[in-house]
Amino acid sequence: MTRRILIFGLSFVALCLVAGTALYFYQQSQTHQAAFTLDKNKPGQIAGIEHVSSAPQSESIQQPTAEVLSNRVTEYHINVKLDEQENTLTGSETVTWTHPGKKSVNELYLHLYPNAFASADSTFMKESGGKLRNDAMPKDGWGSMELTEIRTTDGISLLHRIQYVQPDDGNTKDKTLVRVRLPVSVQSGESITLKINFTVKLPKIFARMGAAGDFVMAGQWFPKISVYEPADTRGRATEGWNLHQYHGNSEFYSDFSIYSVEIDVPDNYTVAATGFPTKAANNQNGRKLVHYYADDVHDFAWAASPDFVYAEEPFSSDTVPGVRIKLYLDPAHKDLKERYFYAAKVALANFSKWYGRYPYSTLSIVVPPAEANGAGGMEYPTLVTSFGAKSDSPDYNELERTVIHEIAHQYFYGMIASNEFEEAWLDEGFASYAEDKLMEQEFTTNLPLPVQSAIITSPASLTQNAWKYGDSDVYAQNAYYRGKLILLDIERQVGAKTMKRIMSSYSLKYRFKHPTTKDFQRTVEQITGRSWKEYFNQYVYSDKMADFSVDRIQIHPSNSSSGSVYESIIDISRKGANYPEVAILLSFKDGHTLRKTWNVDNDTLKIKVQYKEPVDWVQIDPEYALVLENKHINNYLKAEIQEPVSTRSTLTIVKLLETVLGSLLW
Repeated sequence: MTRRILIFGLSFVALCLVAGTALYFYQQSQTHQAAFTLDKNKPGQIAGIEHVSSAPQSESIQQPTAEVLSNRVTEYHINVKLDEQENTLTGSETVTWTHPGKKSVNELYLHLYPNAFASADSTFMKESGGKLRNDAMPKDGWGSMELTEIRTTDGISLLHRIQYVQPDDGNTKDKTLVRVRLPVSVQSGESITLKINFTVKLPKIFARMGAAGDFVMAGQWFPKISVYEPADTRGRATEGWNLHQYHGNSEFYSDFSIYSVEIDVPDNYTVAATGFPTKAANNQNGRKLVHYYADDVHDFAWAASPDFVYAEEPFSSDTVPGVRIKLYLDPAHKDLKERYFYAAKVALANFSKWYGRYPYSTLSIVVPPAEANGAGGMEYPTLVTSFGAKSDSPDYNELERTVIHEIAHQYFYGMIASNEFEEAWLDEGFASYAEDKLMEQEFTTNLPLPVQSAIITSPASLTQNAWKYGDSDVYAQNAYYRGKLILLDIERQVGAKTMKRIMSSYSLKYRFKHPTTKDFQRTVEQITGRSWKEYFNQYVYSDKMADFSVDRIQIHPSNSSSGSVYESIIDISRKGANYPEVAILLSFKDGHTLRKTWNVDNDTLKIKVQYKEPVDWVQIDPEYALVLENKHINNYLKAEIQEPVSTRSTLTIVKLLETVLGSLLW
């Protein structure tokens, strides 16, 4: 899921106060101001990309290919009907699950995600406080899911065999996860098919799903089987179900599947969905029936509206054999289709070059209306949503950055498919890293790194469960920002070329495999040929950040045969995690400077220098190369100050601004 950052000016002020390097940030701000132009790369001027300017007005029909990319543990055949007056979905689902483990299984588990919005007592609502990003649960906007029938293929009803379970928090009022006791055991390699009838009362749009006016976003809308993990999957010692409720911070984790879905909507509605239509829509009695198919995906989402402005373009590049990009625009953005196409094309072309080819034949981009912004900025397999169309002239961070971030998710969330309940950074941090790389390459715009590190006021382990972060800002600080900065820091240590090999190797090896942080660490170690245990233990598995401090400057004048000299003694200390080496800059009263490098093998360092002038000030990491240092206030110290209280007088102001910045994360 994407996140927005606002008020760059305030961010620059915060860093200037911290670092005392106004010139540095002035230069950075000039770079970013210059970036706000569309002249650098205009649509149709992308190297290695075929551009087709004309777009068909009707969605193209496609057929499945024979290529199998994943283990396809589940197969869903779903029929769903939208009641646009009552904002309800009525569905029937035939789902087949093939046992991937070795032990016999006597029960299945189903995620019923819409029940997160059933009341204020659900785990999601309690943890989130009814808020997600900049949106709040609308008043009286409740939604829910009801199972009306579950039966086997030979007609045995299992409805009386269900039990709602709450493995994470014991909240008996949470009904987002249900256990179904089976009448027979399922053995290794065997399959079982269930027929399920269900109804969904769509909430007023909030937290990725619901209805707003005529717009519908059906995300996490059908009963979905939980993931059963064989031994050694994601490092587990024994096989079993991976079971979690729907939480305020967490997103999702599912098996790769085949989906065949028929969607019944009013005939004036346009439907956007995961995958592609396999036949022309069937219009009858004022209704329309559309059929979509997708395979080797782990979720299925759709949106519908009578107001969509549709556009489609075929696309290919050196790294993308061919894909149909489909836009479902709110009318407020109907004149911006070239910007959407351009963002999608550069994302597909570059991400496929960096992380392996995009294997699907379609990519759909849905732009919700302004009042449906709660559905915006979200990823689903082959379908992403942009932010709500509040403006007819959004800037880069509202349009291009959002689209690029969500398309990055097609790789780390979509194909690699890590467990977002338990290791959210493997998706959010990696997508944010890829997003920043591409935004800088194509639009020369990014938020300065010291600002991004200063945002991280509550560092925590990146491998803890998403809901354990508590506050959503703390979750975003870590899963998005800290995760991304760790990747960037590794890149700075090993070099851009080696980092490309690391990211490419990891992405190709683990696509369709559900990897863990340990798998990524092994990839880093294999490519670099050395251990990264200490680094990962400090920065990834723990809550450490770098923190180096100039503690004291002492000046001792003396005389020598060559005249007056000054001995300056500087005390430096390491207060946070270790780091291989740190740059230190000494500036003397006459403007002379001296650079030193500290190979950090102890917690403290004492520097003694003799010169004709005393040291004026000392700064650690003057180029802000330590992207994982978030406390810049103690990196700089003057030898003499006019008022004792002013030594670090900006501390209170900085803390205030860090709090403001933290509230603008996502």
